[in-house]
Amino acid sequence: MECYEKFAHIYDELINCDIDYSCWAHKIIQLCSEENINKDAYLDLACGTGNITKYIGKSFRQVWGVDLSSEMLSEAENKLKDTGIRAKLIQQDICSLNLNKKFDLITCCLDSTNYITDENNLKRYFQGVYNHLNSNGIFVFDINSYYKISKILGNNIYHFDNDDVVYIWDNEFNKEIVDMFITFFIKSGELYERFDEQHRERAYKDDQIEAILDKTGFTIIKKLDNYTHNKITDTTERIAYFLKKEQ
Repeated sequence: MECYEKFAHIYDELINCDIDYSCWAHKIIQLCSEENINKDAYLDLACGTGNITKYIGKSFRQVWGVDLSSEMLSEAENKLKDTGIRAKLIQQDICSLNLNKKFDLITCCLDSTNYITDENNLKRYFQGVYNHLNSNGIFVFDINSYYKISKILGNNIYHFDNDDVVYIWDNEFNKEIVDMFITFFIKSGELYERFDEQHRERAYKDDQIEAILDKTGFTIIKKLDNYTHNKITDTTERIAYFLKKEQ
């Protein structure tokens, strides 16, 4: 499944208006301070164009980012250079993490975990993160909740139009998997260039996630509704997990 290729170049224009990365980063850094972790080495998984990386990276001496898309990493490299952060960016599958280094903080934000649709790969992903954390290190990730994927995304169609970018987003939900078919029209001069992307996410229930985390060895510090102070409910759309490797 090809995704985040041409999309990488317009990603920020479409996403930044809906996501308060600085708020998310503040919550994560606050937790690091509460847990008294070292702020030496930070790793951002599925870092994309580096939106969360640049906010959290300011607080760490070493900054690393991993993503499967070379196009997204290119965007991240330019962005981080502009903010003065010297980051090491690696193209790698987060389910087969192999960096030969350990970190004080690892993050994986904006429902990237939902893109792991095979449960065995999910276990490998969590184990890989655990292995790359220092003792008492922190791992923060979020998922689109089962409620959001099944009911909000579900079998629905969405559209967006701001003159320069138009897209039609058609979803198909079946047996815990939502397939998202997105057709983009990007203005180029007097014409629009069309390209298509397909994305797939799996809806995981909270007890599924917690069972795997427990077997991996993580301690759940807290679970929050979309990086706010609120606890999760049956209609929470984004669940943020704050974990610790206690050994």
